Amino acid sequence: MAEKSDRPDAPAPAWLARLLRIGGHAERTLVISVLALMTLLPALEIVARLVFHAGIPGSLLYTQHLTLWAAFLGALLATAGPGKHLAMRTGNILKGKKLQRAGKIYVAALSAAVAGLVGYASVLLVRADASEPRYLPGGLPEWLSELVMPVALFLMALRFVWSAGQGWRGKLLAGGLAAATCLGLAFSENLAEGLIWPGAGVFLVGLFLGAPVFVAMAGLALLLFFAAGTPVAAVPAETYRLVASASLPAVPLLTVAGFVLAAGGAPRRLLRLARAVGGWLPGGLAVIVCGVCAGFTAFTGGSGVTILAIGGLFLPMLITERYPEGFSLGLVTCSGSLGLLLPPSLPVILYAVVAGASVEDLFIAGLLPGVLLILVVAVFGVIVGLRSHAPRQAFSPLELLRALWESKWELLIPVLVLVSVLTGVATIVEAAALAVILAVASQSLVFHDLHPTRDLPRVVTDGATLVGAVLILLGMAMGLTSYLVEAEIPSALLTWTRAHIESPVVFLLVLNGALLVLGSVLEIYSAIVILAPLLAPLAPAYGIDPLHLGIVFLANLELGFLFPPMGLNLILSSTRFGQPLARLYKVTLPFLLISAVGLLLVTYLPAMTTGFLAWWKGP
Repeated sequence: MAEKSDRPDAPAPAWLARLLRIGGHAERTLVISVLALMTLLPALEIVARLVFHAGIPGSLLYTQHLTLWAAFLGALLATAGPGKHLAMRTGNILKGKKLQRAGKIYVAALSAAVAGLVGYASVLLVRADASEPRYLPGGLPEWLSELVMPVALFLMALRFVWSAGQGWRGKLLAGGLAAATCLGLAFSENLAEGLIWPGAGVFLVGLFLGAPVFVAMAGLALLLFFAAGTPVAAVPAETYRLVASASLPAVPLLTVAGFVLAAGGAPRRLLRLARAVGGWLPGGLAVIVCGVCAGFTAFTGGSGVTILAIGGLFLPMLITERYPEGFSLGLVTCSGSLGLLLPPSLPVILYAVVAGASVEDLFIAGLLPGVLLILVVAVFGVIVGLRSHAPRQAFSPLELLRALWESKWELLIPVLVLVSVLTGVATIVEAAALAVILAVASQSLVFHDLHPTRDLPRVVTDGATLVGAVLILLGMAMGLTSYLVEAEIPSALLTWTRAHIESPVVFLLVLNGALLVLGSVLEIYSAIVILAPLLAPLAPAYGIDPLHLGIVFLANLELGFLFPPMGLNLILSSTRFGQPLARLYKVTLPFLLISAVGLLLVTYLPAMTTGFLAWWKGP
């Protein structure tokens, strides 16, 4: 029998537990404050520009630096709970309690070592920048903003050690292994090149055991720079480039807006509106499910919130209205990723940032493909509704007006974002800030669905956690991408691809297959930051418009949510509805096939993307 101190649930001493509670409260308060400032600055910028015809000096620059803080504080929040960081969905591949404990300690030690090393590299970066300081408007040194990186990373290293569990013995073992790894690298400079392949193997094992993807990417980047004789501060230096993107602050802002809407009463009000609009159609409820889920996915970015928040609302309704149970389960699972190409989808913005594309152009190019992928599923729903003799709701103009009035606030948000951006009244970041303000005001102050002090902080914190998981991955990927570019890896990939694949048609078909498989294993954000920098340069070589390739890339990832064996929607539905994965493979197969037809149309009809964009912009 194990000793008490060696049990996974061995309680921490009272003084330590109290310290952890205080620290956790301070951490949540700080990240909420950062997001509040990120929201207020762009909103005030709009007011100042419209009223005084002059902006706020340094508003965008401060918002970009706050994004850096949101990234690292959110990543610290994600480290506090299991499964919050983006990781490969391989499940627990180790059998037996002893092996599982060993795997947990391995992952904790590896993650802590990498976080500690990047934290040390960040200290070197801050020290170098402090010696020749640059200043933000108002005289604030930039290196003060950079301090969030080493502080957050060192705290993350401690949390990774703490996550080893198994009482103090497991924690001490993980901490000792992490410290030994750091010291070993410090004294192995002469062996650096020989460590690349063994190190890559260590990170690959860690990935399959559940280590966060950012850990593997950061660790590999550190190892490659170390072997090349480049100062390891190059990794956080590239991560610091997060503040250089003018569009990136829209990601955390829209994430928070989506979480607030999903947690409030917006799903119920939008469902009422959808029933009033389309309940009279054959298969009306199935069409409604597609439309409402697509709208939520566009705001939450395919993060799984759609299935978890409103999937449980739709499934019993479909079954009650005589839709087959298997079809109903498949429809709810499939609809969780519809709308991924529609504005203001976060993956589209992230792809634009990573690939250096125009956010506005990418959204316009994705409109028709996004609607097509929704329509093919909706038409299938109509066919099943007719066969099942599903009841239809009589159209009532009075009910439509009441539903429109009740959901006016939720409808105003996407309209405001689209109109303000497309007319040039606001940037995507400013429009995202307005979306947050409207989401909070409507759900907390107008409808009182979320209590301002009891519910809203929790929801914002949940959004900040996802923000941190995504942006820390993006930051570390920028470090690895920098090395790959210096090593001319994209050029080598292009040369190899051109030597083996000559036809653009075959290239796109191979790309579809590869992305479907990768999309079923990688989180969509991981896939974007890892693959987009490698694939984007291939488009010109095959005469493919880069925007068209971007839409094909994202459409494949949307379909990858349903692709066996580990598509995210399959996993979430299995957990949410208590269904075995084998059954979900079966019930989602028809949706996968019809969506694949839509994907092929998007792939081989560029008129839907670049042609529509050219028509939209005019001569």
